[in-house]
Amino acid sequence: MSWKPILYEYVNGANVREAEGAATGALLPSGERSRLKRVQAAYAERGARLLDCETRLTLRRVREGERETVADIDMRRTLRFRTRGVEHCEERVDRERVTLQRGPDNAWAVVRAEPILQERRTGGAPAAVFGSDGAAPSLRAAPLLNERVLVRGSAAPFERAGAYDREAARAYAERHWNDPNPAFIHFDVDCTNYVSQCLYAGGAPMNYTGVRESGWWYRGRSGGRELWSYSWSVAHALHWYLSASRRDGLAAETVSSAAELTIGDVICYDFDGDGRFEHSVIVTGADGAGMPLVNAHTTNSRARYWDYRDSYAWTDRTAYRFFRIRDAF
Repeated sequence: MSWKPILYEYVNGANVREAEGAATGALLPSGERSRLKRVQAAYAERGARLLDCETRLTLRRVREGERETVADIDMRRTLRFRTRGVEHCEERVDRERVTLQRGPDNAWAVVRAEPILQERRTGGAPAAVFGSDGAAPSLRAAPLLNERVLVRGSAAPFERAGAYDREAARAYAERHWNDPNPAFIHFDVDCTNYVSQCLYAGGAPMNYTGVRESGWWYRGRSGGRELWSYSWSVAHALHWYLSASRRDGLAAETVSSAAELTIGDVICYDFDGDGRFEHSVIVTGADGAGMPLVNAHTTNSRARYWDYRDSYAWTDRTAYRFFRIRDAF
C-alpha cells in the first residue's frame, strides 16, 4: 500500500477544516485548533463570509523510508469571500511537514503534521545590525538609483520616474506573488525582498551605499555572491528605513490604522510584540469594507486580509506598523 493516498486524504481533511472552520479529524497540526477559532471570530468581526475553499497539493520534498516517510508539502488554497456584498478571491500557499508511518498491518497513517512557521523568522541579518537597544542603523547620503525603473514604451524604455506608480507596484506584486522574479535572489524568508522589488517596480529609487547596514539597495550578483542592503531584505531593517525622515527617495508616513492605506502601501508585523519586526507585506486591493488586502512572500499570499489572524505566526501580542508610501521621490 502506498503512503500517497493517505497524504491526499490528509490534505482533503485540511481543506474541509478550512472551509467549515471546524477542528475535525484525529490529528491536527500544532496550533490549528486555536487558529481556526481565531479565524472564525475574525470573519464575524469584519462581516466576511467564506463562500468556498479549494486546496491543491504540491510535494516539495520527500524523505521516503521503509517504515516512515516525511513529506514537505505546499497546500495552495483558493478562498472566495463575500464582504458587504462584494466578493474577492484570496490565494495563499501554506507549507507543512507531514510524517507518515507504516503500522504492523502495513497500512500507512499520518502521525504528525507541523506548520513550517517561516513568517516569524526574520531573515539573514545579524541582530547587531540594529544595535542592542533596537536603534535604527545610520543612513548614509548616496546617489539615488533606479536604473530599471519602468518600461513606458519603446520610445523611452527606461524613462526615469519621479512619482510613485502604485499601479505598477501592484501589477508587479500580482505577477510575482507565487512566481519569483529570476532577476533577483530568492530567499527562504523572502517577504521583504519581495516588497522591496514591488516598491522598486513602482519607481522607488535605490539609495545605494554599497554598505549592507545603510541605504536601501540591491546590486545583484558580483564576485560570486549577491549584494543587497539589510533594508532591502530584512523586515526589521525595512521598518527602520521607512520610519526615518528623509527629503528625497523612498520615504513613508506612519499612519495609525490599516484603513488609511491604499494600493502600494506597506505593513510590517511584529508577531511577538517585542519590538522586532519579522514580516512585511504590500497592499494590493481592498475588500467590500474598504480594508486592505495584501500580497506577500514566505507564505506566498495574494489578496490576503491584512491582519494575518489566519497565520500560525499570529499571537495576541502582534503589533503592526502601517506605512503610507510617499507619492513623490
